Amino acid sequence: CVKAAELIGTFVSPKVSLRLITSAFGKTPKPSCIMVLTAVIRGSPKEILQPHLTDLGNTLSQDGVCQRSEEVFYMEQLLCCVQALIEVCQEDCKEISWQLVKILVAIMAVPGPQHLKEKVEETMSSLAEVQQLDGFLCLYKQHIIQLMEWVSISHDFWTSYSPEILQFEVITTHSGPVIGEALDNFILILKTCLQPNKDPQLRLKLFTVLSQLLQQASETVNSQGLFPSYLETVIKDILAPNLLWHAGRTAAAIRTTAVSCLWALVHSEMLSPEEVLKVKDGLMPQIIAAMDEDSKIARLMACRIVGVLLKVCGKQFDGDKLTNTYTEVLKRLDDASSDVRLAAAHTLTNWFKCLKDSDVKSAMENHIEFLYRELLIHLDDPDQNTQKALLEVLKEGSVLYPELLVREIERVVHKHRTPDYCNQLLHHIQSVRE
Repeated sequence: CVKAAELIGTFVSPKVSLRLITSAFGKTPKPSCIMVLTAVIRGSPKEILQPHLTDLGNTLSQDGVCQRSEEVFYMEQLLCCVQALIEVCQEDCKEISWQLVKILVAIMAVPGPQHLKEKVEETMSSLAEVQQLDGFLCLYKQHIIQLMEWVSISHDFWTSYSPEILQFEVITTHSGPVIGEALDNFILILKTCLQPNKDPQLRLKLFTVLSQLLQQASETVNSQGLFPSYLETVIKDILAPNLLWHAGRTAAAIRTTAVSCLWALVHSEMLSPEEVLKVKDGLMPQIIAAMDEDSKIARLMACRIVGVLLKVCGKQFDGDKLTNTYTEVLKRLDDASSDVRLAAAHTLTNWFKCLKDSDVKSAMENHIEFLYRELLIHLDDPDQNTQKALLEVLKEGSVLYPELLVREIERVVHKHRTPDYCNQLLHHIQSVRE
């Protein structure tokens, strides 16, 4: 059949053969229909096929054709058809470049074997080559706005089963730095689909994509340096509503990815000190609450974020906020994870730094005394790394009330299994005084 179809391509006018074949695409196209069309294209001379290119591109890129099935065999045949068009028509494919890119994105978005995705990439590179473009990223650059508009047509009605989510993931993660040129559509989709009343599984999928992009922000969403102008929307309308507590495992996973996204923003320093000051009041309660999550990652990220908030704007915190912060961070020194314990220690170092030359220092004396006592208990932790981290915390804190700390050390040093750290601390206080 395939060989006969190639002969039809060679000897029969496309005006006749294509009308007969593409009429089957009006119904539910089968892999066999696409195989026959591919063979006809392969057999056709380039110049005879050229006048029919636009019709072919439009037919194959219809949603009913390129999104009809998740069957791998069907998608493989569709890919072969695109490859045949590129091989036969060469530079003429420029006029249907958008339709072909749309088809290739739809194929790549289907859950399938890795070799199929690799073949799609190769085909994209071939399509770029026949247009004298420098690699498939240039194809994305050429069509990124069209792609984002296409995928966002129905974004108000997406569910976790919508094929558009996978297409959105392919466009945003596969286009590398080019996604930084289409942030209007990108942020609009996230803002709409990440509202708390939307399907939890849908939100989890989209947060995972956002988290992945923010890990390498300078090579993806911030490649053009435009992402900071959307930060207020990202934090207030996307992250903050999803950090609120709701029952259930999926809700917990959403909170974890939201905290991870916030950490990526803070860690990459995209969030300037001015931005941090603007959002700290709205975010602080949720971040403090995240330190109690079941997920180790959420607790770790939350500790780190609080540490950065204290470093950047801790001097503006009043006594109540400082008290509430250290109380929650202190609990994390009993955490099952050593990573979380070390992050909590680092955060407490920043907490002490906030009180140096602060107006609230004298009002916080009782709290500082309580904190000294608690930290000295943890200084005798069985884990040596935790002990070293707490020694640094207490060294930082010793500047505030050295005499008070010396009294507390002398009160407990004989109870410690290893008094070395207490002695080092006493020595440090003495040398600072001198």
